[in-house]
Amino acid sequence: MCGVDMPFLPITKKEMLSLGWDEPDFVLVTGDSYVDHPSFGTAIISRVLEAAGYRVCILPQPRCDADYSRFGKPRLGFLVNGGNIDSMVAHYTAAKKRRSDDAYTAGGKAGARPDRAVIVYCKNIRKIYGDVPIAIGGLEASLRRFAHYDYWDDAVRPSILIDSTADILMYGMGEKHIVEIADRLKNGEDIKQIRDVLGTCYAVKTSEYEVISARECPSFEAVSEPNERGKRQYAISCKIQQSEHDAVRGRTVIQRHGDEIVVQNPPMPPLTTEEMDRVYALPFMRDYHPSYKALGGVPGIEEVKFSVIHNRGCYGACNFCSLAYHQGRAISSRSHDSVINEVKKITEMPDFKGYIHDIGGPTANFRKNSCKAQSKRGLCADKKCLAPEMCPAVEVDHSDYLELLRKLRALPKIKKIFIRSGIRFDYLIADKDESFFKELVKHHISGQLKVAPEHCSSAVLKRMGKPPVNVYERFKKRFYELTESAAKKQYLVPYLMSSHPGSTMKDAIELSLFLKKEGLHPEQVQDFYPTPGTVSTCMFYTGLDPFTMESVYVPKTAKEKAEQRALLQYYRPENRKLVLSALKAAGRNDLIGTGKNCLVAPERQENVGRQSGNGESGFKRGSNSAPQKKKRTIRNVHKKKKI
Repeated sequence: MCGVDMPFLPITKKEMLSLGWDEPDFVLVTGDSYVDHPSFGTAIISRVLEAAGYRVCILPQPRCDADYSRFGKPRLGFLVNGGNIDSMVAHYTAAKKRRSDDAYTAGGKAGARPDRAVIVYCKNIRKIYGDVPIAIGGLEASLRRFAHYDYWDDAVRPSILIDSTADILMYGMGEKHIVEIADRLKNGEDIKQIRDVLGTCYAVKTSEYEVISARECPSFEAVSEPNERGKRQYAISCKIQQSEHDAVRGRTVIQRHGDEIVVQNPPMPPLTTEEMDRVYALPFMRDYHPSYKALGGVPGIEEVKFSVIHNRGCYGACNFCSLAYHQGRAISSRSHDSVINEVKKITEMPDFKGYIHDIGGPTANFRKNSCKAQSKRGLCADKKCLAPEMCPAVEVDHSDYLELLRKLRALPKIKKIFIRSGIRFDYLIADKDESFFKELVKHHISGQLKVAPEHCSSAVLKRMGKPPVNVYERFKKRFYELTESAAKKQYLVPYLMSSHPGSTMKDAIELSLFLKKEGLHPEQVQDFYPTPGTVSTCMFYTGLDPFTMESVYVPKTAKEKAEQRALLQYYRPENRKLVLSALKAAGRNDLIGTGKNCLVAPERQENVGRQSGNGESGFKRGSNSAPQKKKRTIRNVHKKKKI
């Protein structure tokens, strides 16, 4: 995969003709504006194809027939993705409210892509070009490859392969898939007969299906029944799909959709180190297309422009995260030389100021697989590597990552190397050698380190697939000890989630009390978002844990979700009514008052304050809820609370 350095790939016919092309081999249609940076899937797939000798034109965010006809009919076919994230997530909040911004669109304004972008794009291509080959991929297609619960419809939708009328679906990271498919199309194969590429799905008429050894999920008709029987079938289907998503031991999986069968071939093996190095050495421009400059550029580039991805995959596999179901649980990592060469290129960029924002990936401190047995037998289908307790077979070792960071720190023009991707704190605290931990604290934190305890309730953490909160507390204690010994002023920023399946009001109150005890005033909290393809979304829809088939409590009403969210920010005046309502409904009147253990003052004091006209709303000075008291945020809380 070696390429010759050249400008951006063409997004207009004029640009295509300027390269001497009379037609493209492929037109890549995407829901994002065109950014040629290795953090964007469109950039990687197009550059990989270019390096393999194919002519690729990019069609970003088409809106009318003239857009789809811009380059004419491609010689080999259309490639379609919804963008870097699912188009519905790009458009709507967890409360199903329309977003006004879109970080992956030039100018940052929402509305440039349609809802369910992959389906819309494919149907428009079919309308104009008829039976042209169409391959779909990216996150939106990958996570919707089987019948899936759709939060916005509040119903189970069929495989996106059926809805879109595409010929083939590539799931996971697609560098190997796309070149094999392209080569076979070039050699004259009918795309409808390309049915043996690993990491792909295809649909076939039941009457034409040749029986093969496969695991069969309950059918679309069975899992979409809006009753308890259907939900149980959905949970069974979810477990099969999650269990077989392993490149070593994964089997073919099928699911019937009416008179068609969706067939998922086993996963494509992840890239080797050498293969990853070749991909990231391709001639990315590391910026948005210059035509977007007048619109203010594409906001999504700002977080990653001076960042480097050194690994892929995550065997942490939190239940609410889609990464493990997309990239897989196996770890792929780049060589030191590959990462160093990319950083050197960044240092030559005209607007580089000496700071690398991140050397990370899905989990920054993973550089190798979890254990020796993984490469031979795959990851365990029936248990997680790190939760609820770390498997004794996990090999905890930060030495390779530490050596890489040391080499990068020594490069000319480098002032600081930061780590802003998620650090898996349970893995870090399990390392008996504290060398990495100490150097992380000393060299690689820009004031705040983001970590993800997510909750404190054991019952909720179990459903999340996260470790117990005492693991976080041990990590936090040691973090501040090392921070103090390094004479630094640095703070942890914990990610927290409300309303996850399993979270009762009792659990939400427990988290609120935990935050009060810790002195934390989180500025941002995340309400659970049921995105396609995750285990947590299965729990949300079915009320069942798909791995145990145990019943799971699910907060679903808008009122309860709002109350659980408000409890995480109980100190905000605008949340008082919701917090009061939640505490009263839970029978926790003992937490209503002005004492040091209370979360919120009673309503009657608010009324007295309003009548008195004293401007203090009747709150006792120093009360946690007093509006005149300056709120302590996570950024400064530990200045007042020594740990």
